[in-house]
Amino acid sequence: MKQIIKNMALATGALALLGPASALAQDGAAVENIGKGLAAIGAGIAVLGGGLGIGLVGKGALESIARQPEASGTIGTNMILAAALIEGATLFAVVVGLLVGLG
Repeated sequence: MKQIIKNMALATGALALLGPASALAQDGAAVENIGKGLAAIGAGIAVLGGGLGIGLVGKGALESIARQPEASGTIGTNMILAAALIEGATLFAVVVGLLVGLG
């Protein structure tokens, strides 16, 4: 888990370094294409983060139900609510990334 977070942080840092470097290019079309590519990569990272978050919520809920089966209704309801909020934030990030990339 720590390795995944470390790799995602390194990839985000690399993208942050590539963004300003692309602005130094002489060709305006190249800068625009690089920006669209970075927007698509950002949308992909948002989907990965959302999937990871929902997976961790499900894992935690199943472990909680295994430890305390009588609270399964409350835990399940809270799990679904948390997963819906994560999915909504992920969808918003993907839409923003696609609007930047296609706009």
